[in-house]
Amino acid sequence: MSHLFTPLPLGPLALANRIVVAPMCQYACADDGCANDWHVQHWGMLAQSGAGLLLTEATAVLPEGRISWADLGLYDDACEAAFAQALAGVRRWSPVPVGVQLAHAGRKASTHRPWEQGGRAIAPEAAHGWRTRAPSALGYAPDDPTPQALDADGIAAVVRAFAQAATRAARLGLEVIELHAAHGYLLHQFLSPLSNRRADAYGGPLEQRMRLLLEVFDAVRAAVPEAMPVGVRISATDWVDGGWDLPQSIALAKALDARGCAYIHVSSGGLHPAQQIPLEPGYQLPFAQAIRREVAMPVIGVGLITTPAQAEAALAQGQADAIALARALLWSPRWPWHAAAALGATVGASPRYLRALPHGLPPLLVPATGTAD
Repeated sequence: MSHLFTPLPLGPLALANRIVVAPMCQYACADDGCANDWHVQHWGMLAQSGAGLLLTEATAVLPEGRISWADLGLYDDACEAAFAQALAGVRRWSPVPVGVQLAHAGRKASTHRPWEQGGRAIAPEAAHGWRTRAPSALGYAPDDPTPQALDADGIAAVVRAFAQAATRAARLGLEVIELHAAHGYLLHQFLSPLSNRRADAYGGPLEQRMRLLLEVFDAVRAAVPEAMPVGVRISATDWVDGGWDLPQSIALAKALDARGCAYIHVSSGGLHPAQQIPLEPGYQLPFAQAIRREVAMPVIGVGLITTPAQAEAALAQGQADAIALARALLWSPRWPWHAAAALGATVGASPRYLRALPHGLPPLLVPATGTAD
């Protein structure tokens, strides 16, 4: 039996298979953080993919925590109402569990969209710009505007904002919350000594640099029902000497595991422009495997995993418990269908799509209906 198509428990939530739709920013909102018709069709497409879990894009817990002015938010009633409306359009046609990745971009906020001026930072006084916040007054790139170092009140406000956004997520009926502590955003910035030069209880030794993420996790865990899994995405290394690295990631993973974290999603990089990433298929899986040896919670592997055979081998070899896909699903939105065909498995699909099965193949598509069916 295929490893990729065996069920996976995330606490009390059971995933039908081990394919996860990774969060993918869409930069599709107006200047208000509200989901719209783009999200209905985008999430709807991914919800029909046959994956076991759909994680929506990085969703800001504060307006100033958005990567760009066009990012999704879950920080006020208008954002919550718009998210609810978009989600209802997906739920009606698909039973796939949907989770949200809650995020704060920190010093990497206030940027252009990636296809506009290369996604460069926008000055606070310019249109669509604002003053960014960070652990220390250090910009991501040398020519970026200097962020404001968060004081004690600012840190407390960030913790509250994550908890309040989590409360909204639970109220929306989302099944999973993922905390974004990867790719150089705020929680990662506190973890790495390259971006955290603080001299207070949130800087210096590893235990103090982990403090904010652990406080956020505890606050979110307390804000949502016990049955709602809360996971964390990390960058296992900065790929820069003297930065965040695998041994520190293992220490963090153990601390999260002890707190009842539902899973850890292992990515890498994004904190510093000097990073040197040796891109190759599955290049992040060794980090996931090393962390998996040290924790009880499931580990999600991600990064240049593009073929069913590659994903299956990663699970069979114990490199991860689940596989997350992003660009591969944008390129081939029915990737799980093709994986099921290649691996001799079955995958859920809307009954409207059952006739898509090519002649001569076994019945790999099984009905998976939404509330409208």
